[in-house]
Order: sequence, then structure tokens, then C-alpha cells
Amino acid sequence: MDDSYCETPAPEPVTTGTDAGPPFAECVLCRKPTEYPESAKGITLCPVCEWREAERTACTG
Repeated sequence: MDDSYCETPAPEPVTTGTDAGPPFAECVLCRKPTEYPESAKGITLCPVCEWREAERTACTG
């Protein structure tokens, strides 16, 4: 079984300045800002890590 399609790189996120809005929560994997406010409960992931997590779970069946 060829799983090489799972190794595609995720697109680079669009970065914004720190004054772009309310304080954002850190990604639990890479520590970059997420799209979620600091008050968000649960595991917060940045767009890149969310994409990679979706790819990983899709590839595991």
C-alpha cells in the first residue's frame, strides 16, 4: 500500500500582526497562534496542524 500521498506538505498559513484582534490561543503542537481565542476550551490547533491532523486521521482509516 502506497501512503506517500499522506506526506504532502501543508500550505503555509497567512500570518497577521499581533494587533490583528483578541489574544489567540497557542497551538498545542507547534505553539503558533491559532484562530481560536485564548478562552477556547479543549485542544487548540493552528490551521497547519489542523490540516496535518486531518490528513493523519484520514490516512489511518
